[in-house]
Amino acid sequence: MAQKSHIGQFKGIIRMLALFLTLLLLCLNAPVPVSGDDSTIKLPAPRTEGSIPIETAIRKRRSVRSYSSKSLNKQELSQLLWAAQGVTSEEGFRTAPSAGALYPLEVYVVTGNVQDIPPGVYRYRPQRHELIRVKDGDLLGGLSEAALGQKSVRLSAASLVFAGVYKRSAAKYGKRARRYVHIETGHAAQNVYLQATALGLGTVMVGAFNDKKVRDIVGMKKDEAPLAIMPVGNRK
Repeated sequence: MAQKSHIGQFKGIIRMLALFLTLLLLCLNAPVPVSGDDSTIKLPAPRTEGSIPIETAIRKRRSVRSYSSKSLNKQELSQLLWAAQGVTSEEGFRTAPSAGALYPLEVYVVTGNVQDIPPGVYRYRPQRHELIRVKDGDLLGGLSEAALGQKSVRLSAASLVFAGVYKRSAAKYGKRARRYVHIETGHAAQNVYLQATALGLGTVMVGAFNDKKVRDIVGMKKDEAPLAIMPVGNRK
């Protein structure tokens, strides 16, 4: 009887060790929320004069879903984010128009292959033209799964994710707010398209995804709704 008791205790210890190792592996592989002074990344100042005319960028704009393995650089990411929601005046006006200048859009970027920026999820802060780290780890694969398996997201060097805060616009425009927020998403997305074209990069507007999964992967706040994903990469 004593021998059976010892065997039972030994099996219990083995199960506890297995559970501990499983939890440890999960913790090591899971994306980690980030906080502290090192969570801020200052972006290079955006250029306000391009190398090609706006008419040329409009003519050459196309949706691009295949990208090379070449990384983006920090200046390119800076330009793309500035084009989406960058501040362009002392009054705080931005690159994309907003009903009542209420700016209900938030822009996240999920990085995987950007020079000098570790893979992770970042929130763009237009007022200071900087990134705030939200999560560490390469989450482009998970974001691709949330986007119904679209390869363009998984193969991108980085993917911009637009979120809308409807209540910012609803405070002034009521039920019309949702329409205005969606219009503004289109303005910002077209800016990204044209900026990507001017930089020789490719992008595409993605609207097919599981909202809850995108919210969870990006780490959005409760009042933010995912509206669009724009994967970006160097053209093949």
